[in-house]
This record gives sequence, structure tokens and C-alpha cells, in this order.
Amino acid sequence: FAGSGIVHMCGAAAALAGVLLLGPRNGKYGPNGEINPIQGSNMPLATLGMFILWFGWFGFNGGSELKLSNIDEANAVAQVFVNTNMAAAGGLIAALLLARVMFGKADLTMALNGALAGLVSITAEPLTPEPWQAVLIGGVGGLIVVLSIVGLDKMRIDDPVGAISVHGTCGMWGLLAVLITNDDATLAGQLTGLGAILGYTFIASLVVWFIIKMVFGIRLSDEEQMVGADAAEIGITAYPEFSK
Repeated sequence: FAGSGIVHMCGAAAALAGVLLLGPRNGKYGPNGEINPIQGSNMPLATLGMFILWFGWFGFNGGSELKLSNIDEANAVAQVFVNTNMAAAGGLIAALLLARVMFGKADLTMALNGALAGLVSITAEPLTPEPWQAVLIGGVGGLIVVLSIVGLDKMRIDDPVGAISVHGTCGMWGLLAVLITNDDATLAGQLTGLGAILGYTFIASLVVWFIIKMVFGIRLSDEEQMVGADAAEIGITAYPEFSK
């Protein structure tokens, strides 16, 4: 399961390196520190995508058990399925409630990221927690993903879909949450692994992103950002009913 958790940390570190080199989208931040939300274009599809990920996570975490050939392994896979589902539910509800308190309205984007945060949080160790512990681990992930997304925005780090917060911040929490249900895990060991993953991946990705930026470029021009990447890259407008 640790390998599954590493995937999220690597992705977040690589994304952070890319975002820092790429810079924010036009209009995202104002000259006086304003943060201008740029809404997603299709929230029903985003919601469907979240549920597809939620469903696929059963295979992701359950498959980490590697076999289903005896009763003990079958029970272990069943336990992983239950904990995975409970953590996702806990993350979604926690993020939705915190967003309601912070913003005055239920925020669908935060709810979607909350479910993913719960899934990421439980991935490092989905077998040993009891279901109620899985709910709490996922719930903490749902809370910190909201705070992380808001915090990165205040730092003017433009992460359009919250990937750094979901996979990075909650991935770190997930690695530390292993200590709750595993007596053989140590804080020093988890922090060492965390530092190694983040440090190596961030530096390696920063070098790769920089080379790509120098050779090909990684940011659309101002005009291309206005017309949209679909029209600029492949000559097709994704939403013609909204185009002039």
C-alpha cells in the first residue's frame, strides 16, 4: 500500500514544480492581491469524473493486496474496499461542511475534492484501520484539502483543479496517518520517506519542466488563453453555444 501512497506524493511534487514554472492564468490574481475564481466549464462532467475515480479506487487499493486466493486475502480485500469507501464519504462530507462554514454556501468543487482527499488519505494504509477510523482519516483529509486549496491561492500558486492539495497535502497526511493503526511504523521513518519522495521528485521534475519550457514552451499566449486551448490547439471549440 505504501507504493500507492507514493504515487500521489510524486504527482503532487511534479505538479508543484510545473505550476511554479508555468505561473498563474491570466486574470487569476489582481494587482492588489485579489483572487478571482475561474469556474470550471462543466460541473456535471467533473462530478461524473469524481465518481469514476471513486469507483476505480476500489481496484487501485484492493489490487494492492495482490491476490485473492484464500479466505484471509479475500477478507483483507473486503476490508480495504470498506475502508476506501468510508474514507471517501468522510472526506466529501467534511469538505462540504467546512466549505459551508467558510464560504456561506455548499461548494460542489470542494465536495468533489473532499472525496478525492479522503481516498488519497486512506491509500497509504487502507487495510488496518477500522471503518470508523477510515471515516476519521478521510474526514481530516477533507478538512485539510479545503484549507490547502485556499492557502495556495493566497500564496498565488494557481492550481486549477486542486491537484497539489488533494495529492500532496492529503498524501502527506495519509503517510502520517499510517502511524495511527500500525505499531511498527515510526514517525522518523515516515518523515524520511516523505522528504525523499518530495525532494527527489520536485527537483527532477523542475529540471524536466524547465527544459520543456525553454525548448517548447508550456504556457499559451494571452490570445490563446482568451479563445481557449481547444480552438488554439486543434481548431475546435468545445462549447460553441458560448462562443461568439
